[in-house]
Amino acid sequence: MRASNNEYYGAGDPFGVEGDFITAPEISQMFGELIGMWLTDLYLRQNSPANCHYVELGPGRGTLAADALRAMSKFEFAPAVHFVETSETLRAQQLQNVPLATFHDRVESLPTDGPLLVVANEFFDALPIRQLILTHAGWRERVVVRDRGTKFAAMPGSYPMDGSVPAAFQNSPVGSIFESSPDAATIMYELANRIATQGGAILVIDYGYTQPALGSTLQAVKAHDYADPFLDPGTCDLTAHVNFLELANLARMRNLQVAGPTTQGVWLSALGIGQRSLALAEASPDKREDIFIARDRLVKNGEMGTLFKVLAAHSPDWPVPEGFGAPLG
Repeated sequence: MRASNNEYYGAGDPFGVEGDFITAPEISQMFGELIGMWLTDLYLRQNSPANCHYVELGPGRGTLAADALRAMSKFEFAPAVHFVETSETLRAQQLQNVPLATFHDRVESLPTDGPLLVVANEFFDALPIRQLILTHAGWRERVVVRDRGTKFAAMPGSYPMDGSVPAAFQNSPVGSIFESSPDAATIMYELANRIATQGGAILVIDYGYTQPALGSTLQAVKAHDYADPFLDPGTCDLTAHVNFLELANLARMRNLQVAGPTTQGVWLSALGIGQRSLALAEASPDKREDIFIARDRLVKNGEMGTLFKVLAAHSPDWPVPEGFGAPLG
């Protein structure tokens, strides 16, 4: 999965109508603007700390950052910008939208001289997962083998993996699959450690689940449709659902305060996307219908509103972030 996505994202621009999928920042400027306002609110209520850094993980084309930074600038908040991005192709696109961005291959190289305001929108879902499957001989790791040509297949490995499965799932039916993402856990813990030490917050927006569960969530998308994840690796986007419970617990291990998860629709509505859409429609009457369609796509049930979840974790001496009611689950 890692090798396939490295090839895929390094080959070109997969975003937008002409690409393979559309992310929320490409649907409407409102998404990035509200994130920028959310971050600004935290910054101002924390008495405008010095050396504050805006960090985005996997920033796509840089659209979200450009919209967020524009919203921040209205309150004279202009943090240094850091992108964690390994694709040279996407870095070139991002520089067009955010010319002053500093690039990092890994979160470990992020600055240590001030608070971090981290945004991870549709980042964790693209990290490689590990799957364990219950066979008649016990739990085994699912490994990838060549089938034929450019076709691959998954099959159980030969080494016992029973000790890697939570006790609650040990007696599941044969064929059950337990997923985890070691990369996601490592990155979240590193960021939580940084925020605990330096101050700041992390905002995670992605599709995923809020309670432990079994089953494979691996999927591939190509040309805005589902594809076979084992066919032609490197030519489609491979993703898996994010374990929000694990991310929240990793943040708590570093004594961060956690808000959410809640749904994207609830969060954006609480931040005022309804009012913002009305203001944009009033300013551009000829685009009124498109603005409302984009808003509904971001917040409505059956669209991105319920599929996507929002989680925040912040330093215990920072203010409680806006937009979160009772957590899901």
